Amino acid sequence: MVVVARFDDVARERTDLSEADLDHLRSLVADWTLLADLAFADLVLWLPTWNGGGFVAADQVRPTTGPTGLFDDIVGEYTARGRRPILDRAVSARAVIAERGNTGPAKIEAIPVMRDGHLVGVVERHSSLSGREFGPLEQAYLKAADELADMVVDGTFPPSQPLARTGSQPRVGDGFIRVDTQGVVEFASPNARSAFHRLGLATDLVGVDLARTSAKLARRPGPVDEALAVIASGRAAGGAEVENAGAVITLRGVPLHHGGRRTGGLVLVRDATEIRRRDRALLSKDATIREIHHRVKNNLQTVAALLRLQARRIDIPEARAALEEAVRRVGAIAVVHETLAHTPGERVDADEVADRLIALVRDMSLTSRSVSVTRTASFGILPAEVVTPLAMALGELLQNAVEHGGGADVHLIPARQDSWLLVEVIDEGPGIREDVDPFATGRLGLQIVRTLVSDELGGELELGPGPGGTGTCVRVRIPLSG
Repeated sequence: MVVVARFDDVARERTDLSEADLDHLRSLVADWTLLADLAFADLVLWLPTWNGGGFVAADQVRPTTGPTGLFDDIVGEYTARGRRPILDRAVSARAVIAERGNTGPAKIEAIPVMRDGHLVGVVERHSSLSGREFGPLEQAYLKAADELADMVVDGTFPPSQPLARTGSQPRVGDGFIRVDTQGVVEFASPNARSAFHRLGLATDLVGVDLARTSAKLARRPGPVDEALAVIASGRAAGGAEVENAGAVITLRGVPLHHGGRRTGGLVLVRDATEIRRRDRALLSKDATIREIHHRVKNNLQTVAALLRLQARRIDIPEARAALEEAVRRVGAIAVVHETLAHTPGERVDADEVADRLIALVRDMSLTSRSVSVTRTASFGILPAEVVTPLAMALGELLQNAVEHGGGADVHLIPARQDSWLLVEVIDEGPGIREDVDPFATGRLGLQIVRTLVSDELGGELELGPGPGGTGTCVRVRIPLSG
């Protein structure tokens, strides 16, 4: 098995770079997919080793706009000084060094990474482009890649404090726009033009003020996104959205600098209309499911109330007790649906359900004294299909412990072990006689618990004495799939 080294491990073990240097490099590798895509090139980040004897590969990235030229992962590999002369030359010159072929762009380039005037690494750029003649789109990409490489040398890329970004970050292939220092579009890729046409732009994108045009197209109520103007004009790094009734696009701005002055900017564009539509559909579906849980809970509470009224009108103790047990069982199911009605998704905080069950059992206790029922650990987050039968089983076990524990305290102790959930219900009462098989007594509650645990949950159920041989301990062991 091939183990791929991680950036932090390589940097800490093989270099003496400061934490500030490493933060700068982390920001670079977080954004360098942009450079790789624009250059149609694989990038490898080489860091100088602590003893100055060579370089170690700390990270690499492949382009999404073209084929890769580096098929193997080389992160963690070491090269001594002199083995890759282009790296040594870049370190000495503090400038981009290129090894060119007969035609086309340089096949290999070395880009020194500078921070506050000192070198912290070298990015090696391996181009996979052939020597054929390039079209306007490829020329625009390569020109932007060269400018970003110069900014890496100047220490101005990646930007130190980008504005907040949107959730769906555009990439070069999604849509590419170049603006001048005034924010006017100089070049727009076909995908970028299509995205703005979908927003409702009827004219050509080239030649328009991108910030002003974006603001006009964003015809929606509410405050104007203040970041939109500076990002769409290429003056600030970060992300923004343009949304109207017809479409949604996300923008990512990258200012371009050279020699301490701004020379324009890049704006990446992504048509996020379908993504937003799916997000809204999921939100609507989730809200519908939660409303269903809420209505089921209300209906179950109505059923429980009717059963409770009926129990009060019956004089036969056994019949009244049976109806009260039915009220508790219906209430246990209602507790789960009430929790699901306030929980997004289908995973539930089982601790909340357990605490509601404890309160329900305590309120319906038939003992003459108040019994203490406590939970001493956490269940964690569980799937709804596990919580529903588990809640019914726990309701039965807690009720049995309260009724037959002789008024003793009851403890609910959950625990997780690997892929299993273990639950113990312990009471400090008289316990079960050794000559009595509790499962042979015909008690409905235990039969329900055994069916739920074994059939519904695929788990195991055990009854025995509590700690120290006193009281009763019921152990439930349930497998968890995820």
